[in-house]
Amino acid sequence: MPKFLSLFSYSEQALAAMIEQPEDREPAVRRVLESVGARLESFYWMFGTHDGIALVEAPDALTMAGISAAIASIGTSRAETYELFSTAEVMHILETARRARANFTEPGHTAS
Repeated sequence: MPKFLSLFSYSEQALAAMIEQPEDREPAVRRVLESVGARLESFYWMFGTHDGIALVEAPDALTMAGISAAIASIGTSRAETYELFSTAEVMHILETARRARANFTEPGHTAS
């Protein structure tokens, strides 16, 4: 299954609510993922621009996009999500790029 890295940040209101009533958000994240066939691999809080990261396995990018849209629609958090690739997948990507580049015509040049 494809893997995704999600860098998430909670809104100020969500953080204030969690300070007033501390809650482990990991079970809620697991529930939403499992409801559409995805799986939470790991969940960490951190300092910096984002509040934390989630590593997720999802059936495909469309499923992950749906998850992201559902969570964002609540308005308590925002996230940047990236698909991750294994070394074998990168090798396939590079081979595809090599073949494609050999058939690409630069702007202003005619195809031979």
